[in-house]
Amino acid sequence: MSNPTAAMIVIGDEILSGRTRDSNMHHLAGRLTEAGIDLKEVRVVGDERGTIIAAVQAMAKVYDYVFTSGGIGPTHDDITADCIAAAFDAHIDVRDDARAILAAHYAKTGSELNSARLRMARIPDGAELIENPVSAAPGFRLENVHVMAGVPSVFEAMVASVLPTLTGGAPLISKTMRIERGEGDIAGPLGEIAKAFPLLSIGSYPFQKDGKYGAHVVIRGNNEEEIDAALGRLEVAFA
Repeated sequence: MSNPTAAMIVIGDEILSGRTRDSNMHHLAGRLTEAGIDLKEVRVVGDERGTIIAAVQAMAKVYDYVFTSGGIGPTHDDITADCIAAAFDAHIDVRDDARAILAAHYAKTGSELNSARLRMARIPDGAELIENPVSAAPGFRLENVHVMAGVPSVFEAMVASVLPTLTGGAPLISKTMRIERGEGDIAGPLGEIAKAFPLLSIGSYPFQKDGKYGAHVVIRGNNEEEIDAALGRLEVAFA
């Protein structure tokens, strides 16, 4: 039985312009792998309503889980929540449960819950809130789409909140062997091993050091015995 599948939509003009380096995809990929959920696709889109809606609708139909990061803050260009609502034809407005969370947070910090901050309490009808223990403003899940903040510390906290609610498969196991031969030398035997173990993913990542060529061969799969058997074949081939 195959693992559940996932996709991610990274939202923000600042990512596409190079002003901000995205680390959320790397974090999510690692956590999903640990949970036995296969991240199959990542799209980076700008702060454009039509583009976000189209991406959400397309990916929600194909994958078991979709995750978004970015665009749920207090400023005018934070349009993700509205786009998710539009993608599913859901009404959106300030919701009492989200308002209460923000009101308590800002009262504790001595700040005003002004109209800009109140935008972060706009949640589509039918959505479930995602806890944000870092800065309080919640994310949300609507159908199979999980909407989370772009700030890495907040995104990571939200991922930790979401993961226990997901149904995963067998965790992915990865083992690596360093071979000090060029890829041209190892391609043939590696192809034969890949044919013999069709359920494993076998990748070759070349390197050059001190004038010598080599490759790190990475074998991934859910069955450790098969991985070890493939590594054994690899050792024999390049002993």
